[in-house]
Amino acid sequence: MEHQQNRTGAGDDLELSVVVPVYNEEPNVRELSERILAVGREMAVPFEVILVDDGSTDGTPDLLRSICREQPECRAVLFRRNFGQSAAMTAGFHHTRGRVVVSMDGDLQNDPADIPELVSGLQEGYDIVCGWRKDRQDRLLTRRIPSQWANRLIGRLTGVRLHDYGCSLKAYEGDLVRDLVVYGELHRFIPVLLHLRGANMKEVVVRHHARTRGESKYNLSRMPTVVLDLMLMLFFQRFQTRPLQFFGRGGGLMLGIGVLIELYLTVLKFGFGQDIGDRPLLQLGALLIISGFVVLGIGLVSEIVMRAYYETSGRTIYSIREVVE
Repeated sequence: MEHQQNRTGAGDDLELSVVVPVYNEEPNVRELSERILAVGREMAVPFEVILVDDGSTDGTPDLLRSICREQPECRAVLFRRNFGQSAAMTAGFHHTRGRVVVSMDGDLQNDPADIPELVSGLQEGYDIVCGWRKDRQDRLLTRRIPSQWANRLIGRLTGVRLHDYGCSLKAYEGDLVRDLVVYGELHRFIPVLLHLRGANMKEVVVRHHARTRGESKYNLSRMPTVVLDLMLMLFFQRFQTRPLQFFGRGGGLMLGIGVLIELYLTVLKFGFGQDIGDRPLLQLGALLIISGFVVLGIGLVSEIVMRAYYETSGRTIYSIREVVE
């Protein structure tokens, strides 16, 4: 197998790249690759399948090597250890060469037969087409109900309303995701991240199959992580390029309240001769003033870091869809 460390850019005249992160999916990965290859060949477009192994401890890596030797359309990216689905998705995106990129899970619950419909949605002018597992084949209490509530909450708070944030089956314009970096567990928030760049999207109903082989890697223990990631997304939406406004409001409020408290105590001391040395309000005012300066300082440092990032990395705070001349 070819060991590739650098990102691969577009330019090989590929129409479609299918990215599949896998982790301990030895029972499923061969059948999955065969079904994806069948769909790609039926579409009759130049395509590739990128299988990203996230540090599997079973026979998945050896099986991927075998598949790539047998099928010229397949490439594998093998991690040294388990880094998580977001890292695997990012690595897959960075190695794509197709004009269109489709992502999906490696457990055979997503159906490759839905890929043509997702791709046709992009041809309608959308930047992202998201799958919606309307008839989801998972446990009701531990998977479907928590997911429904999470989807509603995320949609309400971010303004990006989707029925199914957790569905990995999505199609993207390749240029949108080729330089995308997804940290932690943010892969489920990719539509929000791309919405920040001005991407438009639609949702289509896709098939969903019950898992018949292997073990699921998802459970309710991930819910706290989802909540923390949601808070990060809200910060990105409102203050990614202006962090001083976020920290400045809180710091300024604490500083202002602290100053007012100390002024009030100063009037009591020198205007009315009252003893203020043993009043808890004195310590509270001092604490608020110090905290206000600290938070404002964090805001200033964040602003400097943000500006240095954009100026030195060559990235911009905007995203251009088209230049007309």
